[in-house]
Amino acid sequence: MSHAKTFFTEAAKICEDIDVTKIDQMATELAQVRTNGGRLFFLGVGGSAANCAHAVNDFRKLCGIETYAPTDNVSELTARTNDEGWDTVFSGWLKTSRLSNKDAVFVLSVGGGNAEKNVSTNIIKALEVAQDVGAKIFGIVSRDGGYTASVGDHVVIIPTVHADRVTPHAEGFQAVVWHCLVSNPVLQTMATKW
Repeated sequence: MSHAKTFFTEAAKICEDIDVTKIDQMATELAQVRTNGGRLFFLGVGGSAANCAHAVNDFRKLCGIETYAPTDNVSELTARTNDEGWDTVFSGWLKTSRLSNKDAVFVLSVGGGNAEKNVSTNIIKALEVAQDVGAKIFGIVSRDGGYTASVGDHVVIIPTVHADRVTPHAEGFQAVVWHCLVSNPVLQTMATKW
């Protein structure tokens, strides 16, 4: 079987196995964040950071939620990395933004953070801040979901169908899931152009 055929066969399996009930619940809870006047903060690193930028646009424009991603401000991100360290770039940003119990943090991550392996510790520290103030925690992650799945309120885990392709499927399906969310009538307030 060709690589492309294998990849899309795996993607079809993910579509079959993903927990759509959790996605629908997530849409309802995100609409509640908006109703309560809360803000939404997307956190991710690497390819997931790029996905955060796109998701911010969709949740702001299509769903009418005040939404931000710290990685969209490269000057602040690099200043915080230089001055305080990579581990606290997101937690410091959330503190300055006065994260509150009306707000929500939304993690896009392949592994969800793992303190023991020293992976995505900046996400872990940000989620600790979210927990301290009582903000909701959402996530789209893969593998076992890591720290995000262990502390999150509403977390969708992208099923692992092949160990060699966890990252491309996880990051690809982040986009599939958030597009499902922003097109859900429970959440969407503005139609797309096409």
